[in-house]
Amino acid sequence: MKAIQIEKPEMLRVIDMEKPIITTEDNVLIKMKAVGICGSDVGIYHGTNAAATYPRVIGHEMVGKVEEVGKGVTRVKPGDRVIVDQVKSCGHCYACRIGRGNVCGNLEVRGVHIDGGYREYMAIPETACYVLPESLSDEDAVMIEPTTIAIQCCSRAQLSKEDTLLIYGCGSLGSSILKIASLRGCKIIVADIVDQKLEEAKKKWADYTINSLTEDLESRIKDLTDGYGVTISIDAACIKNSLLTLLKVTGNAGRVMTMGFSTAPTEINQFLITSKELDVRGSRLQNKKFGDAIELIKQGKLDLNGSVSHTYPFVEAQKAFDFIDTKDPSIRKIVLTFG
Repeated sequence: MKAIQIEKPEMLRVIDMEKPIITTEDNVLIKMKAVGICGSDVGIYHGTNAAATYPRVIGHEMVGKVEEVGKGVTRVKPGDRVIVDQVKSCGHCYACRIGRGNVCGNLEVRGVHIDGGYREYMAIPETACYVLPESLSDEDAVMIEPTTIAIQCCSRAQLSKEDTLLIYGCGSLGSSILKIASLRGCKIIVADIVDQKLEEAKKKWADYTINSLTEDLESRIKDLTDGYGVTISIDAACIKNSLLTLLKVTGNAGRVMTMGFSTAPTEINQFLITSKELDVRGSRLQNKKFGDAIELIKQGKLDLNGSVSHTYPFVEAQKAFDFIDTKDPSIRKIVLTFG
């Protein structure tokens, strides 16, 4: 079978791999249908994702069809369309014992530490499979995984209707967070440097938008919050000065959510954290949130249709990554499809 492998940073190859077989542990065979390209995949390609190991078949936003199941499988059956949980945890370390397997001490993420979905077939445990709603195409269903990241982040932030939320950055990640945050009934401010993204955010769920390239972010936040600052800020831009910026604009007793994976040094200010008694919290991956996302879709509270801006055949992955590097403003979500 064919697969897309990042041999080392900046080197993407189409390779031949042996087709997997069902085993006691990996007891469901999936024929892949669609896989998303995430910012972290781009980071692995460019060598800026500190968690990745090489060579690696990447891809953690994975949609496919069940082709074969092992004896004893009850969760899925041949023919089911499924999305695959990217998290593989040990189940016995401290994080797992307290119900936070997404940061397992022995964590393996499909597409990062172990091979992921940029290949024609995968064999996985039935517990990693979630049956898709019929209302979603294979391509749009890829967006369930980013939605789980957003659900996890809002959960870690303890977001409620009493909060004033700043989403810093409104690309694919920020847009997913915006959709979920809108369900919590809080006031939402979105900041970005692209007017088109801000206009889209305002048309949908954002109460206020700020172009942080042309406007003074701190002044605008003060104006919009009667001088207090936001109660929750989420970094969906993940750039060098994000953390310090959010520490400044978050008010007393607020929560600052970090989601970036850069290991480059960044400036912080202890006084801002201590004097305002801020909680600075990381949010990584998702912790069994696929069921939550699918239930929101079934209830009609979440519509992921039309989320994908571009598709490429999966063997043309290099073209897709090259296009992403152009930073074309039309890019929202790019999906690789399998014939």
